[in-house]
Amino acid sequence: MNDDNIKLMTKICKLYYYESWTQEKIAEKFGISRPIISKMIQKAREIGIVEIIVHDDPQQTTELEKELEMTYRLQQVLVVPTRDLNKELVTSAVGKAAAQFVQKLIKNGDRVGVSWGNSLYHMVREFPLDKKDDVKIIPLIGGTGNERTEVHSNHIAYELSKRLGGKCESLYAPSIVETEELHGQIVRLPNIASVLREGEKIDLAIVGIGNPYSMSTMERYGYLNETVLRELKELDTVADINSRFINRNGEVVDHPISNKVIGIGLEQLKRVDNVVGLAFGLHKIESIKAALTGGYIKMLVTDEATAYKIMGD
Repeated sequence: MNDDNIKLMTKICKLYYYESWTQEKIAEKFGISRPIISKMIQKAREIGIVEIIVHDDPQQTTELEKELEMTYRLQQVLVVPTRDLNKELVTSAVGKAAAQFVQKLIKNGDRVGVSWGNSLYHMVREFPLDKKDDVKIIPLIGGTGNERTEVHSNHIAYELSKRLGGKCESLYAPSIVETEELHGQIVRLPNIASVLREGEKIDLAIVGIGNPYSMSTMERYGYLNETVLRELKELDTVADINSRFINRNGEVVDHPISNKVIGIGLEQLKRVDNVVGLAFGLHKIESIKAALTGGYIKMLVTDEATAYKIMGD
C-alpha cells in the first residue's frame, strides 16, 4: 500500500470517526462507492491506522494481574477485560491487547522468537505497523504443510517481521518428524542448525500454551493420534509449549515424541530473559497453570474469565 492510499484512508477515517460522517456522505465527497469506503475503514483497523479502545473498569483486572504476578513470580501480566463478549469477540480482544503488549516490549536490535498456533496468529493479525531498527524474527519450532499455514511459525515470523520492518528466518522442517533417526538427520542440516542456534540467542520469546486434548492445533494437524494422546494422559500431561509436553507440576514428560520435535526445547526457553505466554479459554486453565508452575513463562496475556479460574475464583 502506497503513501497516497494511506493518506486517503486516514482522511476517510477522520471524517468517519471524528466528525461522524456517514459512509454515504464520505463516498459522495470522494467519488468512491460506499462498499469501498466500508472496506477502507475496515482495512484501516487491520493495519493499525485506527485503534478502537473500550475503557472498561480497570480495577478488577488490575487486582487480578497483581495476584497472578505475585503467585507465580511473573514479571508482568495482562488480563484483558472480556466480560459479556462472545467467543469470537474475546479472541479478537485478546489478540489486539496481546499485539499492543508485545509491541511495547520489542526494542531496536532485538531478536524475537515465535512459536505457533491460533493465539499467535490473532496477535500478529492485530499487530500495528511499527518500524524498528535491526529487528529479526526467528521461528522456534518447525512448521510446514498446506493446511492453515497462517498459524505456522514460519508464517507468523514473516508477518511479524513485515509489520516491524525487520528480517526473519524460516525453519523449513515439520514441527514433529516420524522417527528419532530422521530428527537427527534434519537438525544437522546446515540451514536448520543455524536457525536453531539463532533461536537460542533471542531477547524475547512469544509462545502459545496448548491443551493437547481440547481444541489442539497439534491434534488437528495429525501430530497426535489416539495412541499418543492416551500415553500422554497416562503421564499426567496437561500442556504443550512449543510442541513440548509438560505435566501439571510443570515437568517435561518422558515420552518418545519429545525426541522427534524440530525446535527449541523448554530448558533453552527457560534461559530466555523475556518469555510471553499467550493463552486464554477455560479449556486451558490447567495448561496455563502448569506452564507457570514450571517457570517457562515470564509474562502472561490472558482473558478475564481465564484469569479468575487460574486464581481459583
